[in-house]
Amino acid sequence: MKAIVIDKSGDGQSVSLTQIADAQLPEGDVLVEVAYTTLNYKDALAITGTAPVVRRFPMVPGIDFTGTVVQSGHAGFKPGDRVILNGWGVGEKHWGGLAERAQVSGDWLVPLPEGLDLRQAAAIGTAGYTAMLCVQALERHGLTPAQGEVVVSGAAGGVGSVATALLAAKGFEVAAVTGRASEAGYLRGLGASRVIDRAELTGKSRPLGQERWAGGIDVAGSTVLANMLSMINYGGVVAACGLAAGMDLPASVAPFILRGVTLAGVDSVMCPKARRLAAWAGLAHDLDLGKLEEMTTELPFEEVIATASKFLDGGVRGRIVIPVRP
Repeated sequence: MKAIVIDKSGDGQSVSLTQIADAQLPEGDVLVEVAYTTLNYKDALAITGTAPVVRRFPMVPGIDFTGTVVQSGHAGFKPGDRVILNGWGVGEKHWGGLAERAQVSGDWLVPLPEGLDLRQAAAIGTAGYTAMLCVQALERHGLTPAQGEVVVSGAAGGVGSVATALLAAKGFEVAAVTGRASEAGYLRGLGASRVIDRAELTGKSRPLGQERWAGGIDVAGSTVLANMLSMINYGGVVAACGLAAGMDLPASVAPFILRGVTLAGVDSVMCPKARRLAAWAGLAHDLDLGKLEEMTTELPFEEVIATASKFLDGGVRGRIVIPVRP
């Protein structure tokens, strides 16, 4: 079967589209025929070797996939079941979705929810699932549309695009942050009420700024998150799920102790299954599938390696779906 394989090469790594045998697949009690996978930020880091994402070599990248169960030794799944996988170290420590078959633990799988097909679930992917976890985190902390506008950083990316569409569908006014002015029309089409230049959040952060937003979803970290926190309204909440701008946080405690702001961390990789199921049920119910299609681009398997560097350069918007065995 065809697969993208990352291996060690001298002091660095090599990446190739090659053929592997089923016998080479790692241990797992469920064998899945992969229908679709996607290209995510973490996949791009792994393929380009820009960050030490891969923990074991050789590695098949791909942090998520959708497909059909072929064989199962797990009580929760049987041949023919349609399933989704996101995270759990797949594509980092365990071979992932950029291959025609994947062998994984059944504990990592989620059944395809009613109302979605395998392509739509892949288009949502880890980015969209993470976006829903963020939206649900805001809601758990009591945020409602009546409280005011919600700001979303990296809004033209995968997480940001789905977050913008979800928030708009739930009645929130969304301030979409992007460094690409050319994406303003795209973001308004997803439901953003206004578009903000990323430069407004990248300058040196102050302990407190003018209150502007009731809540926020941040994929960037670093100065972007620090500035966002400083401008959240009293009692507001920010869901943080990414580090595209850096792992540091040059902020102060002022927003937390003077305005009662909450910073809610969102992890999609090791997220408990109950919360995963709730996120996927919410996506099937709340996400406008027409808008999902508008933000989705298909990429041939053979172009994944070349496209990874463009992803990191900010030249990609929305979601990228890769048909494997549709």
